[in-house]
Amino acid sequence: MIKHILWLIFAFGLIAQQFVLKAMGVHLGPGWEALIPGLSIFGAAFVLSWGAELAQLEIPQSLALAFLALVAVVPEYAVDIYFAWTAGSDPKYIHYATANMTGANRLLIGLGWPVVLFAYYFATRKKTIELEPSHRIELFALLAATFYSFFIPIKGSIAIYDSVILLVIFVLYIVAAARAHHVEPELEGPVELFSKGSRFFRCAITILFFVISGYAIYISAEPFAEGLLASGKAWGVNEFVLVQWLAPLASESPEFIVAIIFATRAMAGASLGTLISSKVNQWTLLIASLPIAFALGGGSILGMKLDSMQQEEIFLTAAQSLFAIFVLSNFKFSMFEALVLLVLFSTQLMIPLIMPELLPNMPAEQLQALEIKARMGYGGFYIALSILMIALSYNRRNAILCLIRPEKNG
Repeated sequence: MIKHILWLIFAFGLIAQQFVLKAMGVHLGPGWEALIPGLSIFGAAFVLSWGAELAQLEIPQSLALAFLALVAVVPEYAVDIYFAWTAGSDPKYIHYATANMTGANRLLIGLGWPVVLFAYYFATRKKTIELEPSHRIELFALLAATFYSFFIPIKGSIAIYDSVILLVIFVLYIVAAARAHHVEPELEGPVELFSKGSRFFRCAITILFFVISGYAIYISAEPFAEGLLASGKAWGVNEFVLVQWLAPLASESPEFIVAIIFATRAMAGASLGTLISSKVNQWTLLIASLPIAFALGGGSILGMKLDSMQQEEIFLTAAQSLFAIFVLSNFKFSMFEALVLLVLFSTQLMIPLIMPELLPNMPAEQLQALEIKARMGYGGFYIALSILMIALSYNRRNAILCLIRPEKNG
């Protein structure tokens, strides 16, 4: 009981500091101007996840995971939509919007999925997570969105009609999840304090959690995003790297926290399922929201034009997504597969950090061209691994067909 109360105090305390600073009109220096709102978003992430867990008592499990994943990525949406909105009047922010979106998506698969398996292994000593066939819903939606996403770098823009198509995929996914069987969830942690109350009481607490955390995210998204950019300039750190990797680490904290908690409780399916659903949300709804926010912020209704670097980032992200789907197509996730995802992610992450150090005398244009080749190489390697996987394994080929045509899965 005391531990649960302390967790509540901790989370709401992180949120409260941003409320106080905003009310007092205090302006902080470099570093602090990103750290304080970032911590507020982190605290809101806990509160959001608790509210979403309480909501699971009323809705089917697949829809509950979809809802939990959707709520968990709200901080990521807030930061990225701010960048897209601002890009409507300042086109340089398109660079930050795509960087944040691609970083968040690759971080989820490259780091989040392996970490879940590692946590599950330390809790149970089992080296493989086995998913229920019901997770076909998420995998099929992710497969459809991934195939479509390859067209975005080819045409060089994210347009309103892309939003429509991706929103249709997302809505169909939610409808399919809503039809799934309702399984009563096992709630632990601070939500236990509220789960035994009446339905009206639970709903009131859930709404309160959503309102408080939602407002905290709303007032923290802009100062966090701008604070990162200002800190990067003040410290001479690459702003693109901060926006692509550091910002998602803070804003993606909800789904990481929830997934790791599930894994340590030996709820492997729910743990990995939450991150898969988060990936579906980000690869459909998040991308779909960008051109809409861009247009509402004063940009062209024709959408966001992408430069060559942004196109390559999206291609690499789509290729990683394709490989990840093929890995999970047999509803199993092994330690070897987790290590492959982690190694490929961590080595590509180091490209913009290591190359300037290894080649300090290389002109900036040549260095950028070399980074482009490296990103394209990683994307091609992901696709090659995907093709090799289904070419060498009949079971994988059949599993992919079962995702597309579920009636064949007996």
